[in-house]
Parts: sequence; C-alpha cells; structure tokens
Amino acid sequence: MIAHHKAALLAVRPRMETVWRYEYEPSADMQNASNGERVLASATELKFYGPDGKLLRTTPNGGPSSRIVNLQHRLGIPFVDDRMIGFTEEARERIKPKTADDAILDTYIAHRTITGYNEREAYDVWALFKTLTDGKPLKDCDRDDGRLLVAHFEAAGLMVKTIEKKIAWLNAAVNLAISEGKHKTINPFASIIPEDKDAMKRRRLPLSDADMKLIKRKLDLLDKPDQLLVRLLASTGMRISEAFEIDGEDKERGVRYVIIGKKNEQSLRRVPLPASVLKYLPKSIKGPLFDRSKNADPSDAASKRLNRFLDDCGIVDKRKVIHSFRHRAADRLRAAECPEDIRWSILGHEEETVADSYGTGFSVPQLKKWIDKIGF
Repeated sequence: MIAHHKAALLAVRPRMETVWRYEYEPSADMQNASNGERVLASATELKFYGPDGKLLRTTPNGGPSSRIVNLQHRLGIPFVDDRMIGFTEEARERIKPKTADDAILDTYIAHRTITGYNEREAYDVWALFKTLTDGKPLKDCDRDDGRLLVAHFEAAGLMVKTIEKKIAWLNAAVNLAISEGKHKTINPFASIIPEDKDAMKRRRLPLSDADMKLIKRKLDLLDKPDQLLVRLLASTGMRISEAFEIDGEDKERGVRYVIIGKKNEQSLRRVPLPASVLKYLPKSIKGPLFDRSKNADPSDAASKRLNRFLDDCGIVDKRKVIHSFRHRAADRLRAAECPEDIRWSILGHEEETVADSYGTGFSVPQLKKWIDKIGF
C-alpha cells in the first residue's frame, strides 16, 4: 500500500514531457496561411497550395516541444505551454515573469534562509494573494486587499492562529522591504487578523501533578533524545523551538547554563541547567543538544511526536499539549513565590513590556536557585 501510494504521488508531481506541437491543427478542410496561400494540414505534414490550386511545397506539421504537466494543484492549469489547447488567458496571467513585488518575498526567503515546508507555504500564500487581487501591484494594495486572504482562509475553516501564521510570511517580507527602502507604502498584511474571540475556549492548560505521574510512568516509551527533551521542557519551561537552539554551554561560578531565545529580543536569555536534568546531559554540551538534520523544522516534528506521546499517556484534553509544560513551569514558579522579574528572566517574555529590562543583571546562580523549584 505504501509503494502504491508513493507511485500515485510521483504520478501527479509536476514534470517535463515531450509533445508534438502542431503548426496548424489537423483538418480535412483547407486553411488560410498567413501569406495568402492555402494549406491542408494532416497530423504529420502541411501541403501548401497557390491560388491556382497548384501544390507549392510540403513541410512537417510542427515539431517536438516540451511542456510542464500536472500543475493543477499549484497553478490551477493542466500544463504550461501557451500554444497548447486549453491554455487560457487566466492561466497565462499566472505564469508571468517575476516582478519587483515577487522579489520582495524572494529577498525575505533568502534573508531568513527559509526552506522546506515553510518556503512552499510562503510562496503558496503569495500566489493566492496575487490571484485574489488579480495581480494588483503591491504599492497600490491596502489592508482591505490583505483581508481578502483572511476571508479566504476563514471560508476554508482555518483557525485564527493558523491564518496568522500563513499571513505572517508576507507581513514579515514587506516589513523587511520597508526597512530597506524597497517598499514605501503601507504594509497590506499588517494588523489584519481579527481578534480571536474563541481563544479563551482553547486556552492551553498546565499539566497537573497527576499528568506528570502518567508522563513519568510512560517516559521509557520514548527514545533517549525525546526523553531528555521532555525532561528539559518540563523542568525549565523553555519553548520546544528553544531547546533545538542549544548548541553549547557556559558556566558562571560553577553553574552550567545555556543561552536560548532567538525568537525575539525579549526572549533572549541565560537558562541554568536544572538539577533534575543534569544527570541525563553530557558532561559538557559541545554542539547541538538535539539532532536538527532529520527534518526541515525539527522542533515542529518533535512537537507532533510528543503530543502523540501525551495522548498515549492518557492525557486526552486537547488543551493540554507540549506547550503546557511551559504553563506548568510558570505556575510552579508562582506557587514558590518567585519574583516576577526573576520568573520572566527564566521563562522569557511573551511580549515586550516595560519590565523587559528586568532580569538582565541576575546571576546564573540566583536563577538556578529558582529554576530548581520547577522540578520534574
């Protein structure tokens, strides 16, 4: 079944194929040539006749050509060849050469080194936007044009957070172009996501002590790297993407720590390695702590694996996911009466606040005392 499925996937992938392109469509009737002659076209040859009906010459009817087929899913057309039957004006518009607007997204993709699924998603959303706006130049677009994307995704049943993620690629690309002086009008993708009124219903819940017992009981179902990842997330409250940033360690007054938080300026921080994790770590971290080579987005792949693990543990509340370790850590620090500025120095701020300057001066040993309150 897997082999059959792979064969089916390969069969519908876009590919080049060689075809015969007619100069004149084969017909039993005479056709008028551009030079006033009459031509009789068969599937293989053309016979040209003068006004007196005399045969002037015989030539092949066309020649070999190439076309890209199976573009229905990408461009909504069967193939790319503007002289082939079925190639519409609408389809021709979709494969115009790249413009300066296209270069804005190209520059952002290259600048951020975005690859794999995320790259494809960004280009797909951009292509959709151009279709919804009939190729309107970006300089003439406003937020109402951007909201066409929102309306399209809402009609498809996507959640607000998913819509936000998809549009974020275009929003960030235009912001980069603005900062570099390559786009001088408003960003049509900024501030267009409506408020998520149902967010409270889906609010992530912290994992309880009973949940942690289930996790510990089933932990050996995971391989060693994922066991370590679970222990690290639970005992530090770091985001799963931050765990995959770890590629070394430092020490301050004998206390081992890592630097994480490349998400934004307010999340950049030093995190002491908790006592509950130390014995499971190498004696010294001298490279990526977790393998990043197997997936284009290793943290996303790990998140999916570990969320399935939570299901296997019997934690079926959809509001309890891997990110719930972070909520648990925040709750345990509050319960231990950890000062807010130290708490956010450990966890990193979710958004920029006036307290962002707090915590920059806390020593690693001070933070270690509090992070050990989270535990596993």
